[in-house]
Amino acid sequence: MPDFLGIDTSNYTTSAAVYVSEEKRIYQAKKLLPVKEGELGLRQSDAVFHHTKQLPDMIEELFSGYKAVPAAIAASVRPRNISGSYMPCFLCGEGFARSYSAISCIPMYSTSHQVGHILAALYSARKLELRRERFIAFHVSGGTTDCLLCEPDSENIINISEIGTSLDLKAGQAVDRVGLMLGLKFPCGAELEKLAADAIKHYKVSPVIKDGSCCLSGIENKCRAMLEAGAAKEDIAAFCLDHIAETLIKMTEAAQEKYGELPLVFAGGVMSDKIIRDKIASVWSGASFAEPQFSCDNAAGVAIYGCLKATGEV
Repeated sequence: MPDFLGIDTSNYTTSAAVYVSEEKRIYQAKKLLPVKEGELGLRQSDAVFHHTKQLPDMIEELFSGYKAVPAAIAASVRPRNISGSYMPCFLCGEGFARSYSAISCIPMYSTSHQVGHILAALYSARKLELRRERFIAFHVSGGTTDCLLCEPDSENIINISEIGTSLDLKAGQAVDRVGLMLGLKFPCGAELEKLAADAIKHYKVSPVIKDGSCCLSGIENKCRAMLEAGAAKEDIAAFCLDHIAETLIKMTEAAQEKYGELPLVFAGGVMSDKIIRDKIASVWSGASFAEPQFSCDNAAGVAIYGCLKATGEV
């Protein structure tokens, strides 16, 4: 059975993965892009530079333990499969994939970072068969807070339609801005979750939902006001994560009112937060979540996409 190489060069992680179809197993290597202390992110030019440096390291690390020649290569070449979706950092992975394809005389397939996230979540939750059905997926990260209707396309992979999104700040941006406000290191998700676990006081949250989409900028403003008023950092961290969780719950309810009680899948780096996951799971016990290593940016779903394009099966 053939194996498939996937490449993902997102704004904050260089990732390479191989999907071994005979074992139905992922082998992967990934590394965060370096961000200077106190800064909220990277300029695209810096992201491209760091991917250019790190991608060979990830390929060498991956193939040091995996000894085979892939039957095809796939790369994420854009953030989302919509018109105008573009970020220069994805050129790094696309350029490598095109070159490897030409040299090795194997097919090269292109997809989006978002499709990769959803397929990685389905693989992690052992629900890849859902790609043949309608389901509702969330992609919650530093660049997206998207509620998506997923349906099989003509090749039984995934066609995505947006149901709702964030109209201002994204969930991952809120986490990082509040985290830096509290003196944490970027990216702040893991440290903010650890801080929130020791909260003594929990505040009432009031999500802002408009036609199935959300507004999250109020989180940063409220947390700053709490900090200036002398609230404990642990309680502020808990408020931030509680607010995001309740917002996703309200967005899910709005989506289900429109499309019915379809299966639910949650993907993206923010969904690796246990506090947020547990709150959602307490409402929908049957919801599927990517494991942390497949929640944060990774190339696993991209490799699986290559397999689906080449063979139609995984």
